[in-house]
This record gives sequence, structure tokens and C-alpha cells, in this order.
Amino acid sequence: MLAGGVGTRFWPLSTARRPKQLLPLAGPRPLVVDALDRVEGLVASEKVRVLTGQELMAPLQEVTGLDAESFWIEPQSKGTGPALAWAAWRIARADPKAVQVSLHADAVIEPAEAFRDVLEAGIRLAHRERLLVVVAAPPDRPETGFGYLGPGDPLDMPAPHRAWKVRSFVEKPDPLTAARYVAQGYRWNTGIFIWPVTTFLEEATARAPELSPALALLENAQSGRGDAPAAPDHARAFFRRAEAVAVDVAVLERSPRVAALDATFRWDDLGSWEALARTRPADAMGNVSQGHVRLAESASNIAVADSGRVVLLGVEDLLVVRTDEVTLVMPRTKTPHLKQYLKELEPE
Repeated sequence: MLAGGVGTRFWPLSTARRPKQLLPLAGPRPLVVDALDRVEGLVASEKVRVLTGQELMAPLQEVTGLDAESFWIEPQSKGTGPALAWAAWRIARADPKAVQVSLHADAVIEPAEAFRDVLEAGIRLAHRERLLVVVAAPPDRPETGFGYLGPGDPLDMPAPHRAWKVRSFVEKPDPLTAARYVAQGYRWNTGIFIWPVTTFLEEATARAPELSPALALLENAQSGRGDAPAAPDHARAFFRRAEAVAVDVAVLERSPRVAALDATFRWDDLGSWEALARTRPADAMGNVSQGHVRLAESASNIAVADSGRVVLLGVEDLLVVRTDEVTLVMPRTKTPHLKQYLKELEPE
């Protein structure tokens, strides 16, 4: 499970010390706890691994109750490409026949039973056809913040599951293009991946120059060849050598061995404050609130009081977030640009 990152699009609630995977954004429990509970009964607890940075291990361990061996620490944050390649290599060393399932800790998924059923079907498909499988969500709206998958030839799957070869990957289209994709039957890329570890490593080595030299370094280290680093330094050496890249870009977009499996469950990516509005109930005026919030003559606002109280009077379409340290107020229409705004603010 991928549980690194800060989640700056949920600032100021999400910070480096308390990133969004530790926050109860989809319900009363931290997102990472919900994510782990969804795979209970599908994956043996001793085979669950959480990929994260050293600074987040202690708080993640506290909320999940997992033992230290369940955490694989990334020495550097370089995106999903290096993280998943390193994890696949480690899994393959223990069991070359293993199938890797990669999940994010910050998605809204329900019901859990349907989710587990899709994962089981994806594991069978990946193992049978030696494919890299992406779980694809049928869209219910044109969404400019998600990646899309172009459907290709169908694959044989027992009902109710549908699978197909992926024809194309498209990242974050403009509104008109997103609407066209929805009409043409494109699916959302959920970022849920399933593949035999040996198949993934073959494709990463053959098609990802951002990763292949680092993987070769690991192989040399295992066999004692060349100037390979000593065993305790494998991870550090791998991440120093690997380039920062998303696994979609490095491997999936380049490989002819990629298939998609349609989700039969509801999926949403908790990637921004607007996602919170989609996952929490609104009042009669369209306001979504969390914490000690009072509203009067106000409509279509998102208001979060992590500390103290928030009062909104006679305003519309605002995002208001209060924490112990910061109060953020901005138009809801500007929330997709929050990450960029934060880069422009002078550091305190």
C-alpha cells in the first residue's frame, strides 16, 4: 500500500507532520485504516506492506497497529515508479510467483465486498495472462482531475466482470475533452494495480530507462557482481539511481501488456477539497461542514473546523478551513489551484 506524500491539496488540514492518509476525511477513521480494513480477508496480514517515508512510519504504525516489519521505508520520495519497482523486486526475491496488488491509502471505495471481488478477479486475470492490470472506474461525470483509460479489445472474463486491453492513457484533460471521453466509454484510472511481480520487472527493465539501471544495481547486489553496494545500502543506492517518475509514465503507457478491469464498486479519489464535498452529506443549502461550524444565509460552502469554531454568514461558494496554526479562506472555484498557490507563498 502506498502511504507516502503530504497531500498538499488538503492544506492546511494536511501537513508534512499529519498528511491526509492520517486524517478522517471519508468517515470517522483515518483513511489508511479504512484502506487496510478493505483488504482484510483477501490478503494475509503478514503479506501486507506499507510503503512510506521514515518520518511517517511512527504515526502510521500508531493508527494502524501494524508491526515494524510491515513497513518498507523509501529513503527518498521519487514517485510511484521507483516505489513500486523496488517493492516488486523485494517481493520477487521472497516469492517469484507472487502477484503484487498496489493500493493507495486515500481513496473512497464502497462497498468493500465488491472491491475485494474485483481484486480477486484481477489477480486471476493477471496471473493467467501475465498482464499488468489496472482497475478502471466507469465515470459518472466529466472530471478534469483524473487520468483516463482508452478501451481496446475485450478480454474473456466471467460475468459480472469486464476486462479489456488498454489502448491509451490520458492525463487530466480539459472539460470538453473529459466530456467527450465519458461519451466515448473511457474509464477513470483508479491507480489500483495488479500484476505478477516477474512480469512487471520484465516490463520495467525493458521499457523504463528511468528505472532499469537502478533495478540492474539491485540484481548485481543480490549476486555480488560489480560495484554493488553492501546489503544494508540496497534501498538507498536504488533510490539514488532511479529517476523520479510515475509508474504509469515509466511502464504502463509504454507496455503492450496492460489490461483494465472494470470496477463494480464506487470509487473516488480524495485528491482535493472538492472530493470532500462529494463524499460528505450537504445541508439544504448545499453546504458541507466538518467540526464546530455554524452557517446562516450561506450556500454551497465547504467549512472545516479542526480547531475552535467557524461561523459563515451570508457567503457562498467558499472554502474555509481552520486549524490551530492557519485559517484558509478561498473561493471554491480556485481550489484546484491550491497546490500551485502554496508554491507561490513565501515560507514562514
